Amino acid sequence: MVTIRPATAQDAPAICALWNPIIRDTVVTFNPVERTPEDIADMIATRQAGPGAFFVAEAAGTMLGFATYGQFRAGLGYGRCMEHSINLAPEARGQGLGPRLMAALEDHARQAGHHVMVAAITGSNDGSVRFHAALGYVHVGTMPQVGWKFGQYHDLVLMQKIL
Repeated sequence: MVTIRPATAQDAPAICALWNPIIRDTVVTFNPVERTPEDIADMIATRQAGPGAFFVAEAAGTMLGFATYGQFRAGLGYGRCMEHSINLAPEARGQGLGPRLMAALEDHARQAGHHVMVAAITGSNDGSVRFHAALGYVHVGTMPQVGWKFGQYHDLVLMQKIL
């Protein structure tokens, strides 16, 4: 049975084990620097202090994925506009876990009074674009060649959902 719950600092090593291969080996994120358990524990604490949240999905003690959100851009004018990240372990994909994590994240954001959730997706990540479209996110823009990783530029697709 899969459980979705708020993350704790104790989850940080398992989150790193899931996230760092994505950082290291893919263009899903433009960030080239792997996260440490301390980085993740700090992120969990910061997001949960608000605005934001950090959820994990696990089964039988195995981390299957996580979803988190925080303010889209700094400043009071963006205080109700959030941006999220979601990552699943390869073996957890295609089983309905992604929509469940997103529902938990969006419900939390709504209850906190937030209005918009943003997805910032690497232009070549067609699977993520389809995933978000299926959840009601709409394409609001593409920023050509703003990301740099693995010796080349990458587009950034922006999608959003009014909560």
